Amino acid sequence: MGNNLKALRKAARMTQQQAADAMGLSKGGYVKVEDGDRRLTADYIARAARAFGVREADVIEEVSRVVPVVGYVGAGAEAFFDLGQGPFDEVEAPDGATDETVAVEIRGTSLGELFDRWLIFYDQRREPVTSDLIGKLCVIGLDDQRVLVKKLKRGQRNGKYDLISNTEPPIYDATVIWAARVKQMVPR
Repeated sequence: MGNNLKALRKAARMTQQQAADAMGLSKGGYVKVEDGDRRLTADYIARAARAFGVREADVIEEVSRVVPVVGYVGAGAEAFFDLGQGPFDEVEAPDGATDETVAVEIRGTSLGELFDRWLIFYDQRREPVTSDLIGKLCVIGLDDQRVLVKKLKRGQRNGKYDLISNTEPPIYDATVIWAARVKQMVPR
């Protein structure tokens, strides 16, 4: 958990020693809390709120995590290619994001016109595809380097997959190099 101690101290025009005294800490102890080297406990939060005359919530820094937008994903006739894509941008991480979570932007309408330009979050890219992804909406990398978002089904031929969309014809017996289950979709 981050903190706003330095900003609060500067706004109050206090030195680190003055802030430490106001919180009942040694200067060294205060510096460790301000720098994040010592955990910001509920007791320290309460002490800081009193010392700086602010709400306890003002002491806690909301650390917003971001994830990279690594490229575009086709959701219809328009295809994007794995090579040479992003990262292009960073966006706020969804709940449950891990260090592996990334985002791609949907380009196309095979999921429905509403979803064009939405963000898809995924992690745990599986290469080769694992059976737990069958029947799931996935970001999929094909052998020709296209990257699509489709529902993954087993194909007619061994090791091949059918790729299903809402508005486009299925792609039958595709060679899928990797797939990752869609964790979340949000408008951009």
